[in-house]
Amino acid sequence: MKGPLLGEPRIRVLAAAAVLLAALLLARAPFTLGLDLKVLDQMFLVRRALHPTRAPGVVLVGVDGDTEHAFREPLALWHRHFSAVFQGLALGGARGVGVDFNLPERSFDGIIPGLDAALMRGILTLKAKCPLVLGLTVGADYRVRSVFAPFLRAAGGEDGSGLVVTPLDPDNYLRRFTEPPDVSGRPVPTMAGTLARRLGLNPVPGYVDYALGEPMTYVPFQQVAAWSEAGNAQALRGAFQDKVVFIGSVLPFEDRHLMPVNLAGWEADNNGLIPGVLFHAQILRSLMGPGLIREAPSWAGLVLLIAATAASWGLSRWLGLGLAGLVILPGGLVLAAYGLLGHLLLLPVAGPAGGVLLGFLGRTAVEGSFKIRERRRLRQVFSGYVSPAILQEIVDGRLRSGLEGHRVNLCVMFSDIRDFTTLAEKLEPEEVIALLNRYFSRMTEAIHAHGGTLDKFIGDGIMCFYGAPEPMVEPCRNALGTARDMLATLAELNAEFEREGGQPLRIGIGMHYGVASVGNMGSATRHEYTAVGNTVNTASRLEGLTKGSGYTLMVSQTVIDQLGNQEGFEFLGEKPLKGRAPMAVYGWNNLTACRSNKGGSS
Repeated sequence: MKGPLLGEPRIRVLAAAAVLLAALLLARAPFTLGLDLKVLDQMFLVRRALHPTRAPGVVLVGVDGDTEHAFREPLALWHRHFSAVFQGLALGGARGVGVDFNLPERSFDGIIPGLDAALMRGILTLKAKCPLVLGLTVGADYRVRSVFAPFLRAAGGEDGSGLVVTPLDPDNYLRRFTEPPDVSGRPVPTMAGTLARRLGLNPVPGYVDYALGEPMTYVPFQQVAAWSEAGNAQALRGAFQDKVVFIGSVLPFEDRHLMPVNLAGWEADNNGLIPGVLFHAQILRSLMGPGLIREAPSWAGLVLLIAATAASWGLSRWLGLGLAGLVILPGGLVLAAYGLLGHLLLLPVAGPAGGVLLGFLGRTAVEGSFKIRERRRLRQVFSGYVSPAILQEIVDGRLRSGLEGHRVNLCVMFSDIRDFTTLAEKLEPEEVIALLNRYFSRMTEAIHAHGGTLDKFIGDGIMCFYGAPEPMVEPCRNALGTARDMLATLAELNAEFEREGGQPLRIGIGMHYGVASVGNMGSATRHEYTAVGNTVNTASRLEGLTKGSGYTLMVSQTVIDQLGNQEGFEFLGEKPLKGRAPMAVYGWNNLTACRSNKGGSS
């Protein structure tokens, strides 16, 4: 048994290595990385629902449709309005201000004298009270759009400006804060990063914490300008005292970006397209609060991937545990990632979960191939020793183990060659074996064709039964079909013997239906699947009655009762059987009918 299976340990090792390699490649696939981001988005939503947290004070001043109606001139000429808003924020005690608008690139004093001076006053007034950072955008040519130099210098030059352009994730969502390098490799300052540094914070790259804080609202731009022009310090302080303020567009179709959480509290449904200024606000909320979310070290993800794949591979040796692991292991990964997210650590789960799936599928496939290989081997080894029904039970693992039997209703059939001893005395031993093998081969085909279980060859006799190990609807009819086929086949075989100059054979068949005990019988080291009991003995005695009776087949009353009619049998009266009381016996010997019914009922 060990010979064909010596390669199993090596195959398992190679398959495990292949599965692990596939898991490593899967973990780096774009699909897996994208799935991790989607899991992160869902964890943000769950944390907002289950563990809501307050965010540090960040306020939005929004330019909406009403603002455009209030101020009729083009945005490029809003110098006095921006100046009023800046002076109002200074009066209101703002902690810092970020402007998500590109201020004019040139002077407009030639159109309306005094515009530049008005905006300059607002910038200088606000800068004197708190950090002010002007946002810079990128044009269609991917070059940074400049701001009128006096305005930029008034705001503080490089310390007063930064890009509002942020990199997108592969699915076009905004999730990460980073300051990408320029052509020389130095980080390009962003508006949010510059403002954070001006506020004394350390803007290290990371994922924005979308679970932090409630959805935001905004104060209309024109309202702030009106409070400022009216000198309403109380309203301004109530809205902006010690708050970081972002000024940006909240118009429906301008500067919108996909974000995993709807931060716009004034909009119920915007299909995930959120005003871009809210992303900058959420960056500051995160930096002013617990901080940005860091990715787990790459070695930790690698260890987790290997451990998850190995655990799934090991558990999947047993299908039930493998299926349980297929649910429990990814679930545990998600729970662990959820818990670590509360500590601002992002743990990848898609790769390890993919490793769990690959471990299960790989081990299941390997063990399944071994089972198929073992079944094929068992069929090859035992096909010549046991009946197909018993072999199928062995292969499927359904055959009861142990030396014990169980009671079932069977139709037992015995057949025997008449006067074989006399015939064998005229032949050489090798010729006897060849003759029996030829005869048994043809008779075995007839038995198996009707689902019979070949119990054993007894010299020149055959014992078989119907109804075990698999139950049958009509075991007696299957046995009768076998008997008819055997007699018809014997006629064909005798014709072959006659052509070869040999002696024809005659057989007798006995059948009885009743309860018998079937199972493994013998010793612990050598046993066979067989049937024993009075039913077996009675079938053997009926076969013995055929000798000199003129009837080839004899059956009991219980067989006739199971058939429902006599099927051409002749009632022979009650006959004494050795070792038991006389019983009703029926005989059958119509060879013509045998030939016409070859391949009959089954």
